[in-house]
Amino acid sequence: MVFRLSSFLVPTHSILRNLAFGNIPKNHILKQNCYFRKLVPHVSSRGLLSTPSLQFAAVSDQRLTEPRFVEETDVVIVGGGPGGLSAAIRLKQLANAEGKEIRVVVIEKASELGAHTVSGAVIEPRALNELIPDWKERGAPLNQPATKESLIFFTKNRAIPLPTTIIPQLSNEGNYVVSLNNFVKWLGTQAEEIGVEIYPGYAASEVLYNEDGSVRGIATNDMGLDKNFKPKNNFERGMEFHAKITLFAEGCHGSLTKTLIRKFNLREGKQPQTYGIGIKEVWEIDPAKAKPGYTAHTVGYPMDWKTYGGGFLYHMENNIVQVGYVVGLDYQNPYLNPYKEFQNCLLGGKRISYAARAINEGGYQSIPKLIFPGGALIGCTAGFLNVVKIKGTHTAMKSSMLAAEAAYEAITSKNSTNEPITLTAYEESIKESWIYGELYKVRNVRPSFNNPLGVWGFIFYTGLDLVILRGHAPWTFKHHEDHACTKPAKECKPIEYPKSDGVITFDLLDSVSLSNTSHKENQPVHLRVRDKSIPVERNLKIFDGPEQRFCPAGVYEFVDDEENSGQKRLQINSQNCVHCKTCDIKDVSQNIDWVTPEGGDGPKYVLT
Repeated sequence: MVFRLSSFLVPTHSILRNLAFGNIPKNHILKQNCYFRKLVPHVSSRGLLSTPSLQFAAVSDQRLTEPRFVEETDVVIVGGGPGGLSAAIRLKQLANAEGKEIRVVVIEKASELGAHTVSGAVIEPRALNELIPDWKERGAPLNQPATKESLIFFTKNRAIPLPTTIIPQLSNEGNYVVSLNNFVKWLGTQAEEIGVEIYPGYAASEVLYNEDGSVRGIATNDMGLDKNFKPKNNFERGMEFHAKITLFAEGCHGSLTKTLIRKFNLREGKQPQTYGIGIKEVWEIDPAKAKPGYTAHTVGYPMDWKTYGGGFLYHMENNIVQVGYVVGLDYQNPYLNPYKEFQNCLLGGKRISYAARAINEGGYQSIPKLIFPGGALIGCTAGFLNVVKIKGTHTAMKSSMLAAEAAYEAITSKNSTNEPITLTAYEESIKESWIYGELYKVRNVRPSFNNPLGVWGFIFYTGLDLVILRGHAPWTFKHHEDHACTKPAKECKPIEYPKSDGVITFDLLDSVSLSNTSHKENQPVHLRVRDKSIPVERNLKIFDGPEQRFCPAGVYEFVDDEENSGQKRLQINSQNCVHCKTCDIKDVSQNIDWVTPEGGDGPKYVLT
């Protein structure tokens, strides 16, 4: 019997802590993951129990330095998205096929699987076919095959159809229009059925290291701290998960991945990653206008000719349409507001959901070194998204499956030693897989936008590269760091955006409310400003405070400083944060670090 930590009304940390203090008889704790069978007689596989709360022990500052409870496992996976769950499933598939016992734990910061998941999404089922060949029989929520596609160039007043053959990779034949949110929930069910332990609501906040510098595992957040990092009455010490191998599947620009890249110099000899901010809404439309399976991609307006961006429109079943827009975060004008640009692309109907997320756009030349002693990067945290296809689920899943196969072999090998495991076979298998070939062929498309003709040169080169050269050009273009592309405000023209009408365009905070975002009050802010003087002295004075525009959730505001008449200060409304991580990427001074808030906090997306 496997329990998920977040399935309990009583926080797991409370039970473990009370055990440590002798408040719970030890015979109430069962080994091998059945910790609470006598304490909690019935546990639903999903949801909370109406179990009476335990009494908390007195909390003092000393509790912050007390040892954390340690869980030993074979593989711990940080992130319960398509990549992390695919790795977990593949590990257990291999172990179960050979009758071997491997403990696989997935730690997910969202309150439930899929709650933080957002994508277009049109899924190419190639990796799913390999992982779970009978997914149709198992009820995978891939219900709407893609049927027809369009590529459209927009001007302010016209829509000009372009031949879809100019970008063959945009063909969606054999693909499915889905809610990735629902797909992740389904993957989680498949993982649990074969013995994977999934613990949503727990935010991995720290990488743990052995004395030799290898990765030992991760620690979760301390819970119940106030904004000054002092323990409240409900304080709970975080837990440690020690593993032979730790796989990081945090999604785009993972907070722990960022520290690993620095520590192990994983970008040495690689191009910098470049990103886009994707903003999306889910609409229910008039059945007469529904076109189930229809997909459309757009370029041009509302972007100017020298700013990379494009939109998508995906018709699902049940009169549901996904509409979104992606703006390259290497845009130059600090007055540009990605959310308000997106508002120029909306249609009529009833809005159901709003979401935003940064995406990796660097592709082949921006993939870092994937391995280090004790662990590896998998899925979108490593940057496997195919920006031309506008798809990354299939590559995230496949890379994670390859990592799982290498991890299984390393753990079960008769030649295994006590030395830290380095998954050399994983990095080699990536280079031999279809992922590598797919990303190599489109490597020059995104950076080709950085030409004197902007979108016009981009369209011409894309046709040349993909149709004539078929991705085999004898050159590889370079990327640049997105934050460094922002120009000073004095060099740019302010952009006037129309006011929202409340019918097809909406105020930002109205949209954020549809993301169901929630953060517990009086907790440490998870948006950390390194130097508090920089936002006003540099960002505001030189760049007119682009953080108040690039954030798609209204987190950052420059307001009057009550303590200094006539001055401004940066106000951070962290409770609005939808965890897109754009601030960590686009801040012109690289002065903001996004870290995990308390586990379970953040958006609770629907149909995204």
